[in-house]
Amino acid sequence: MACVEKRPRPEYIRDPGIARRMFLAYLRLLLAFLLWLALSFVQPGKMPKAMPQYRLIRSVGFRSHLATVALAFLAVVNGDSRAAGETGELAKAAFERKDYPTALRVWRQLADQGDLDAQLGVAVIYADGLGVARDYVQAARWFRSAAERGSARAQFNLATMQFHGQGVPQSYAAAAHLYRRAAEQGHAGAQFNLGNMHAEGRGVPLDSHSAMRLYRLAADQGHSAAQAALGAGYLKGDGVPQDDAAAVQWTTRAADQGNIIAQFNLGIMFAGGRGVAQDWGQAFKWYRQAAEQGYALAQSSLALLYAEGNGTAKDVVQALMWLNLAATRGDARAASTRQGLLKSMSDTQIAESQRLTREWKPLSAR
Repeated sequence: MACVEKRPRPEYIRDPGIARRMFLAYLRLLLAFLLWLALSFVQPGKMPKAMPQYRLIRSVGFRSHLATVALAFLAVVNGDSRAAGETGELAKAAFERKDYPTALRVWRQLADQGDLDAQLGVAVIYADGLGVARDYVQAARWFRSAAERGSARAQFNLATMQFHGQGVPQSYAAAAHLYRRAAEQGHAGAQFNLGNMHAEGRGVPLDSHSAMRLYRLAADQGHSAAQAALGAGYLKGDGVPQDDAAAVQWTTRAADQGNIIAQFNLGIMFAGGRGVAQDWGQAFKWYRQAAEQGYALAQSSLALLYAEGNGTAKDVVQALMWLNLAATRGDARAASTRQGLLKSMSDTQIAESQRLTREWKPLSAR
């Protein structure tokens, strides 16, 4: 009689430990489903708090991201605003640990019910393409929903999308309107951007006085770009009375925060003795800080200090390196100055400068 070969039992069955874990997993899934059914029929007025529900769902084996999504569903179905708020916090925690799919699923359920923070969260995920394909149309939709309810942050972001035509038709007028709504609520970024639009006459009348007023509002909140713009206005007397001391004050505040335009402008002030005593060492310091961040005008100005030995030891190798970097960033002055410097350098010096140019990286990439 022929023998029938018996196939070995599958590994997950032969191993009692694996079989037991699978059985428990299915049991937990069944218990979670039954728990969901039970909670779904609770009356809204008798709905227990969200966090106890979350812990209960977790206790029967649901992982935290599944429990969060289940809790969001229950909060929405039962209309529990307290549960929705606590669920929103769980979604925020998921976002902060970069679990974007969970954050999106939870926020989307809450956003559909009008939760403002959730609408903002969904918009940010779509705008930045976090865990999903970037979708400016969806981002604009959710920013608009939040903006219509008075969110300054949403108004600012939607205005920026209108300005650039991202997900919505490009419109400077619409952008200015939204920036103004956010600016009136004290949003520093909106105040600065609306100031820029007045300074350039985009979507609003060209008005340097309004620009400086808006810059001042943002600058008082510590907005570095606004501080730099305000300092430049005082330096030139554009929209405000010319005042070198005020120019130095506001420019220094911005430069201390790392604003490259302010650092460059402060270098100019020290080099020319505008509002401060002339100090080549300080000019070198501020030009260098802006140059290290990749600002072409600062790089070419720093190169001249190296070439002439002002504020630092004369070093034609460093001078050529900074001119090379500035020229690659489109500074025409650097390209013409470089030709004159090359005539006074040896082949060895040129080769060393070229090596330094190739190896240089901006401060942010080091």
